[in-house]
Amino acid sequence: MKIKKILLVVVLLVAIVGASIGYSYYNKIYKGNIVENGFVYIPSNATFDETLVLLSPFLKDTNSFKWVAEQKNYNNKIKGGKYQLTKGMSNNLLVNQLRSGNQVPVKVSFNNQDTLEKLSARIAEQLEVDAESILQAITDPNFLKEHNLTKGNVLGIFVPNSYEFFWNTSAEKFRDRFLKEFDIFWNENRTAKAKKLNLTKHEVITLASIVQKETAQASERPLVAGLYLNRIRDGWPLGADPTIIYALKQKYGQDEVYRRVLTKDLKIDSPYNTYLHRGLPPTLISMPDISSIDAVLNDKRHDYYYMCASVTKLGYHEFAKTLEQHNVNANKYHRWISKQGIKR
Repeated sequence: MKIKKILLVVVLLVAIVGASIGYSYYNKIYKGNIVENGFVYIPSNATFDETLVLLSPFLKDTNSFKWVAEQKNYNNKIKGGKYQLTKGMSNNLLVNQLRSGNQVPVKVSFNNQDTLEKLSARIAEQLEVDAESILQAITDPNFLKEHNLTKGNVLGIFVPNSYEFFWNTSAEKFRDRFLKEFDIFWNENRTAKAKKLNLTKHEVITLASIVQKETAQASERPLVAGLYLNRIRDGWPLGADPTIIYALKQKYGQDEVYRRVLTKDLKIDSPYNTYLHRGLPPTLISMPDISSIDAVLNDKRHDYYYMCASVTKLGYHEFAKTLEQHNVNANKYHRWISKQGIKR
């Protein structure tokens, strides 16, 4: 009897110890270990120790996570990205999510970037990839040649908007995505309207970039676009001040600020001088937004050939059909701008 009692006690002790160990393992694996909702950004080349540092602020018990991660071999399979953490998430769910690379996308937005360098810097603020890598990918000679693009017009494939990307998207995948977005944007309707204007897609974008720089008022853009199209149809020089400013910046540096175009500036030797050269400039002069592109495609038809900044409705323009009326408007503006002390 004594032996049976001893055996029973031993069995009970083993069962208790086993249950205790099992319960401990169960808690390590399945008990909630994330203490708050949030996101963690894990670099593509991160080590397990670096990943652990990033996760630690969210973990109630770092050691239990480390143990589960090692059991599932996650410590050797780190995948970069932006991951969403939910309060109460277990180590098992967390490791499965991280190991599978089940990340959440980030919203990438940009608008009216004047240069490829500025666009690249803007994107680098929102994705893991650095600005230099983005710029190199966009201007890669093989990419440009394959898609009949140049360094001058490739900025035109980027339509300002908000897009979803994975945070660790490579520079090449980011660039290639916009070839698809460009085709989506240029649907049958927009393509037909460009053809009706006798303009290519890139010519529409080039004119839209001038309209964009000419007026910040979206409601006025179809009117401005119509004026420039009148000049093109009748063989006039565009005579667009924004192209002069573009030429000046090309010559003297992008950081220069020009609030006033002077008579001497109109003689600058540049293919972008639309006072000296008829037709559109060689490429776009900035990144136009959708409203400017659609303003060209849906221009307002009228008989205006001249425009001048308004002194009574700041931010807008005064339009004229004749040079005589334009000169009246221009004189008002020149007197006003001189009173403001704006010399350049």
